[in-house]
Amino acid sequence: MSVQEYLPQLLLWATALSVVTVVATIVLVPVVLERLPEDYFARPRRSQGASRRSPLQLLTITVKNLVGGILVVLGLLMLFTPGQGLVTLLAGLLLMNFPGKYRLERAVMSRPAVFRAVNWLRRRNGLTDFQPPY
Repeated sequence: MSVQEYLPQLLLWATALSVVTVVATIVLVPVVLERLPEDYFARPRRSQGASRRSPLQLLTITVKNLVGGILVVLGLLMLFTPGQGLVTLLAGLLLMNFPGKYRLERAVMSRPAVFRAVNWLRRRNGLTDFQPPY
């Protein structure tokens, strides 16, 4: 079979994934922002969790990182195909654990437009604004 025969099916899957990503982002971003404390981005360092983790916690972290990695790869692909490439890429990065992630989050939040938009979402849900990350 040639590539032309697979192209319509590939475009259909890419479109479906794009729609799912947009809907998931619209639903999940406010939920995540509600659960973060107002000083989350103002802290100079992220607080470390317990050093010993249960097998269930390790499984959860592994699955979260796997899903994040898949989203990063799909986001990179969607940069060149129809879809929400940047949104998918960012969602994947935020799910994953990696060195420097907190610094990246703070750098994104230090942009005035992003900070205003995130605080608007929090106010809309009856929460106090985040403290600035600087």
